[in-house]
Amino acid sequence: MSDALLPPKDKTDTLPYSRPVTPDHGRRVGVYGLGAIGYSVARNLANSLSILPLVVYNRTSAKSEKIANELGPNKILVAQSPADLVDSCDIIFTFLANDEVVKSAYKQFYQALQATSSVTPKIFVESSTTYPTVAGELDNLISSVPHARFISCPVFGAPPAAAKGLLIAVMSGDYRSKKEVAYLLVPAAARKVVDLGGNVEKAPTLKLFGNSLILGTMEIMAESLTLADKAGIDSSVALTLLNDLFPAPIMTAYADKMTNDKFDGTLGFSIDGGIKDASHIRRLTSELNSPMPAIDIAHQHMLTARAGHVTKVQQGTSKYQTLDWSALVSGVRVTAGLAATGSGSHTGVVLDDE
Repeated sequence: MSDALLPPKDKTDTLPYSRPVTPDHGRRVGVYGLGAIGYSVARNLANSLSILPLVVYNRTSAKSEKIANELGPNKILVAQSPADLVDSCDIIFTFLANDEVVKSAYKQFYQALQATSSVTPKIFVESSTTYPTVAGELDNLISSVPHARFISCPVFGAPPAAAKGLLIAVMSGDYRSKKEVAYLLVPAAARKVVDLGGNVEKAPTLKLFGNSLILGTMEIMAESLTLADKAGIDSSVALTLLNDLFPAPIMTAYADKMTNDKFDGTLGFSIDGGIKDASHIRRLTSELNSPMPAIDIAHQHMLTARAGHVTKVQQGTSKYQTLDWSALVSGVRVTAGLAATGSGSHTGVVLDDE
């Protein structure tokens, strides 16, 4: 494993805040959203909390029951509704699928806050990937309630990194709230925190910047691997060279997925999430007059890949329930006149040795 992915030996360089007065505080922590990232964060937080069990809520109750059965009642309590989560918790993390789901959840939080007479301070930590202005809307909503605070805290890292507590958390919003949340996350669920100040829209903006780097890199790799495939270069040779030239874990992992058709979206980042994030990035580039044609093309290739997958699902021939966003390479292959899957099996230009 690259040193860049190893957890820190201490928090000196990974937390931009001094230690809170009561870092173990004994405040009740909750997690809403037990998807690929949220589930791992919840597990890690539950195992790190020394006083009170973690409270979880998920719209699909099976996931809440799964983590409760996995860790037991001393580690996990299951909330029966978003209002129950708000009533019982002091710090609530949300890991949700898209902007509309996030807005819906926070409206329920707001209604629950309005209905209670509690004066206990509450911190809401939004960790989904949303358009930046959503954070501003949520901050206005939550902060209008006395004793309630909102911070943006999207995270970088694939599910395996989340499972190992190696996420990078990006924070913006209320300073004291960020400090308290940072010491909850590191080292239990994250290896580093990046502070972007008080404007809650800055953290989700940086999240889109980071995802544009990843997506743009994947697009270039997909195009290059497809070119090698058409030219009759053995896929294992192309993959080895890519790894030698760019020995970055995130690049080698996605290149391996593309080369070997490892497109199971339940084990990574789904193509639906990728299309959503690409749409957000494209909207941001339009508003700021900062063109990113690579993202435009990647967006179209993901749409092509998803369309082919939908057809296979309808025909009952799909290998996967949902695609990983690295399946954008199948969109590249189709536009190059190749089959969507089966890298390395195509007949290309083969030069005879002389």
